[in-house]
Amino acid sequence: MDRQPQHLAWHETLEIHELVAFQSVGLMKLKKAIGSVEDPRLRTLYQNTIQGLERNLRELLQFYALAPRADQSSHHELDTGFYAGDLLAFAKTSVRNYAIAITETATPAVRETLARHLQNAIKTHADVFYFMYENSFYPSYDIERLLENDMVNATKAIEMDY
Repeated sequence: MDRQPQHLAWHETLEIHELVAFQSVGLMKLKKAIGSVEDPRLRTLYQNTIQGLERNLRELLQFYALAPRADQSSHHELDTGFYAGDLLAFAKTSVRNYAIAITETATPAVRETLARHLQNAIKTHADVFYFMYENSFYPSYDIERLLENDMVNATKAIEMDY
């Protein structure tokens, strides 16, 4: 008896979404920036990273067919959604980094400063999230649209020239 479901679990679908969304924005940023990189070794590192992210996205997108959702399409203005998504990823990373840094702190004044910074990062994340949600750039309560947006952004990132 095959007990393996024919679709992804919700939690793994969301983890794949996070990876695809983050890597799509990163890939776009790298492709926009590589033209300004003059050092040959650093340019090679950029090219290798770009190729690796393209490969990652192609592999991860294959799992979208197994996600528990129906097909829908959604189109957004790339610039505003891209920059808002980049800011959201930055805010999320800031929250994580401050949370980790606090666990390494022994000095009370440093701990208080980092805690204040963490609260500011959480507020920034919330502000950016609600901006994106209100403008339909991040339909977090609609898994179908969320995954469709990922597929559109990942495809744009892969096909973007550099």
